[in-house]
Amino acid sequence: MAQTLGSAPHVTLKAPRETPQTLVDDSSTLAIARTIQARPQRLRSVDGWPAILTMAESLDGVVAVSPVVAGGGFAIRGEAREPVFIQGVELERFLAIVDIRKKMVAGRFAGIGGEVAIGKELAQKLNVEVGDKFIVGTGIGEGTRDVVRVSGIFSLGNQAADATWLLTSLRHAQSLFDLPGGATRIDLKVAEVFGADRVAVVLADRTGLDAESWMTANAELLAGLSAQGDSKLIIQFFVIVAVALGIASVLAVSVVQKAREIGILRAVGTPASRVLAVFLIQGGVLGFAGSLAGTALGVLLAKLFEGMVLAADGTPRFPVAIGPTLILGSMALATLVGVGSAALPARRAARIDPMIAIRNG
Repeated sequence: MAQTLGSAPHVTLKAPRETPQTLVDDSSTLAIARTIQARPQRLRSVDGWPAILTMAESLDGVVAVSPVVAGGGFAIRGEAREPVFIQGVELERFLAIVDIRKKMVAGRFAGIGGEVAIGKELAQKLNVEVGDKFIVGTGIGEGTRDVVRVSGIFSLGNQAADATWLLTSLRHAQSLFDLPGGATRIDLKVAEVFGADRVAVVLADRTGLDAESWMTANAELLAGLSAQGDSKLIIQFFVIVAVALGIASVLAVSVVQKAREIGILRAVGTPASRVLAVFLIQGGVLGFAGSLAGTALGVLLAKLFEGMVLAADGTPRFPVAIGPTLILGSMALATLVGVGSAALPARRAARIDPMIAIRNG
């Protein structure tokens, strides 16, 4: 989850979509049906965004707020012409939401006008390195082309972002998109990730803007993660059932094989409760021994899997979190399952009639 949200805000505020207005002639007695095509959306600023920024910062659960000027553009170097997604940001505010410094593979991003940070794949397409220059433009208004210098190259581990993202200062982006003093969206980071929907609803009611949480924007991903969680629980349940049945069957066979010995113990005065305890302890020992072997094998396989798939910066793309709590919890659960599985065989052993067992043995 951290990797999924590491390069995205939790809540985004944007100006509402523009809808075509129709004039209705109240004096007409005729009903006219017409088809109205949606208007192409122009890039526009959020009205009064500084005041909204301040209000959003004071909202409970919001930990960071950042104004952004974002839109499509193009990058030109020699014969290479690549589409880019330009984002103008205030550096310190942006770093509180997306810490791009940890994703840099070369150079740095200082948020200075005329200097940009670009994705690793975009740098390869343009054949540029730190210190090189190229032309960036938007095709909006006058003077919307500029020569920029690459100050840093980053890798977010997301192919789409690494191939299109271009980060620059807020003022530089305002100039490129001919939006003096504007901000096309406001990004927010919240303390409780799964409470983003609640924050989005509150902000939409207070501001009248379109507020979209990461949960809405990634509804399919969230559904997939939820289904993955459900399937994980189902698999764990059936694994526990299989383990319980295995231990129970082993102890049931042991009761049958040791019926004569159990009968002799009962005949010499061993109480039924002690026989019961012996088999419960045996079940617990089997569960504990199995948990030791399973934990060691599981940790080994997890580390091997981590090393097989690495991100561009050399870190595991799918890190497996294994801590003392997980290990001890798993071992405790396995031991309890072993004891529980031994309950029926132990009860049967405790009820064996000594005379019948000795005679049949």
